Amino acid sequence: MIGISQSETNSFTSNYIELLTTVLQKTDTQALNVVANKLMKLIEQKATLYICGNGGSAANALHIANDFTFGINPSGNSMSVEALPSNSAVLTCLANDIGYENIYSHQLIVKAKSEDALLVLSGSGNSENIINAILQANNMGVTTIGIFGFNGGKALELVDIALHFDVNDMQISEDSQVIIGHILMKILNKKLAENISDE
Repeated sequence: MIGISQSETNSFTSNYIELLTTVLQKTDTQALNVVANKLMKLIEQKATLYICGNGGSAANALHIANDFTFGINPSGNSMSVEALPSNSAVLTCLANDIGYENIYSHQLIVKAKSEDALLVLSGSGNSENIINAILQANNMGVTTIGIFGFNGGKALELVDIALHFDVNDMQISEDSQVIIGHILMKILNKKLAENISDE
């Protein structure tokens, strides 16, 4: 068995935390505020947020959908949200019949309305199914929001609102998605609690 020394683990951990911290400190809080207000508007209008991604970003889409369904307001007055990767039967049907590049855009055709929003999670910003989902949403008048890593890819210029973390590391990129999701959940949770106490 090949051993890993404590010093190696310490060094790796320290470097990872340092990079993640450096990246997060560059968060565009102005864009984040725009997103928070858009999400609040969705709640007020009872519109729906759709979320999609691939691989770890798909898992993060489910995680954020869970947080926005319950964590924003456990009493029930929360957000209508759907993670588009969540139904494996739908995904395999669409991938098999019309191509993997259309697994998200077709769901938007069926489900989305102009007052809704789409949140795309992508490290590279170049996945074809992500690009097609953004283009479809834009064509329908659906607000598009993206959280990207690396150089943002093609998707960066296509979305209405972008949170871009310029880091060439997929794991740090995926960490940023969940952290931004948690920040937004806490912002909305606090705002809704204040509104309830004011009534």
